[in-house]
Amino acid sequence: MSWTLRFAVNRAEAESLPDLFDLIDDPPTLNVEEPDPSKPDDWVLTAYFAEQPAAAIVDQIVALFPSAADPCLEELAEADWTTLSQRGLEPVRAGRFLVHTADHADAVRIGDWALQIEAGLAFGTGQHATTHGCLAAIARLGKLRRFTNIADIGTGTGVLAMAALRQQRAANCIASDIDPIAIDVTAQNMALNHFVAGACIGRMALAVTPGLSAPALNNRAPYDLVLANILAPPLIALARDLSRVIAPGGVLVMAGLLDRQQRAVANAYRRHGLVPAWPMDRKAEWPCLVLTKKPI
Repeated sequence: MSWTLRFAVNRAEAESLPDLFDLIDDPPTLNVEEPDPSKPDDWVLTAYFAEQPAAAIVDQIVALFPSAADPCLEELAEADWTTLSQRGLEPVRAGRFLVHTADHADAVRIGDWALQIEAGLAFGTGQHATTHGCLAAIARLGKLRRFTNIADIGTGTGVLAMAALRQQRAANCIASDIDPIAIDVTAQNMALNHFVAGACIGRMALAVTPGLSAPALNNRAPYDLVLANILAPPLIALARDLSRVIAPGGVLVMAGLLDRQQRAVANAYRRHGLVPAWPMDRKAEWPCLVLTKKPI
């Protein structure tokens, strides 16, 4: 689970966010936005917490903003992190990748990196624009460089982790999800697509964990490629932790955000040294955001 604290602030206070690292042991990620351009002085601040914050922490944050009004603390349900409707089951192509069901195995051509994924309990069959966008980004990145240490956060069916490892065969790879059912589905899909579980080069490790809290993830950091196809609120909430485990020069591929959320997500990561690797897609309803971490 994650939690959000949301309240209204004026523009001046929104644009001069305080540094919470010296005030709070485990500070939240802060995001501000202007919800109504016709009211340029009325902004909204949202603080994203990995766990429910103590009342004293909430009061401390609100007190930093004299104009704060109507604070609201809410819990984000797990389903909001990982569940999106699946649309259609026709084969989907992205570069050399082909994601298909058993009924469309005849769509595979020589030279395809084919992945068979059946509709099931976890999200990620390739048909949704978020998954397709990530596959296209992985295909594009593979033409530019090689990656040796890959993590897929919120893996769903495991399709992105398998795609990345199919392309980067000499890499280490780990796939994690908050939902143990998703990890079970990923393990089944790995077997179906002839991937081997394990912690060594060319194999896929699996972990059930919220965010990046598991030692299985932390101990393998830093990563030069991180994939995260979840939703905008958890992406913002995880900004500090995700940025921390990415190596200088490493790449973060994110999806699950709507076009209107793209700037807020990018800004949350910019504060931690990640900048767009190429121009953001302003036309897609579900854009894929690709960031790179500035070298030290």
